[in-house]
Amino acid sequence: MDTTILLITPDLLAASRLAGLAAAAGARIEQRSAIMHDADLPACDLVLLDLQGQGGDLAPVVAAARAALVQEPAERPGRVVAFGPHVAGDRLRAAVAAGCDEAVSRGELLGGFASLLRRWLG
Repeated sequence: MDTTILLITPDLLAASRLAGLAAAAGARIEQRSAIMHDADLPACDLVLLDLQGQGGDLAPVVAAARAALVQEPAERPGRVVAFGPHVAGDRLRAAVAAGCDEAVSRGELLGGFASLLRRWLG
């Protein structure tokens, strides 16, 4: 799998753990602590957005993340997936309402990373 994942999180421990999981799945992580502006974002197949690092309105953040997605091939569209604590159900639902393709708990992401990656990227 030749996949680039853009991870938006200020949490260096989560970034390190996800980088290891991604490498084991044949993917590469590009980590940013925040989305400053579109020019700073690498082209990617998947954006993982840590909700604990995001305050306020999620719509502009999701829109900026979506702009980084590789658009080709059309049969394999990129995805923006939010993640956060399982107790933050309202925030996870708000992320989907703001335009994320999906939102999962941190535990679900870390515990089932390889299968989630296959589901999201086919």
